[in-house]
Amino acid sequence: METPEQIAEKTNSLISEILHSLGFEASVETTSCSEEEICYMITSPDSRFIIGDGGSRLDDLQHIVNRIVVIGREQAPRVRVDCDHYRDRAEERVVESAREKAKKVLATGKPVVIGPMNAYLRRLVHSALAEIPGVRTESEDIDSRLKRITISAD
Repeated sequence: METPEQIAEKTNSLISEILHSLGFEASVETTSCSEEEICYMITSPDSRFIIGDGGSRLDDLQHIVNRIVVIGREQAPRVRVDCDHYRDRAEERVVESAREKAKKVLATGKPVVIGPMNAYLRRLVHSALAEIPGVRTESEDIDSRLKRITISAD
């Protein structure tokens, strides 16, 4: 059985190989996020092409790498891929925007709908707004990867 360190090293090589085969000059650094997740930071002069519009290409790369990593592994860690700290900045913007909208909801009493967002960003928003008294969040009940969140007052 592979150790988490071996999986992390193989995954780092996989990401590097994918990027280089696509013609990108990039370096990949492995960092530990949690026991269930391994993070990889890509540094590249081609970062805007790797990231894509709104992080779409970065999401695609992360999805492909996660699919490959789980093959034949029952306890595969989740893989998080970032490029030049794009995800970190984007997550901060999403959470800050949600907090501002929550303040607006508390001031007006009118619900606000935000999104659409993937499950990871929705989880961040729900967690961040759970800390604000008097605010309730709810994801729409539809069968879609991207869903909206309704922020309302209790």
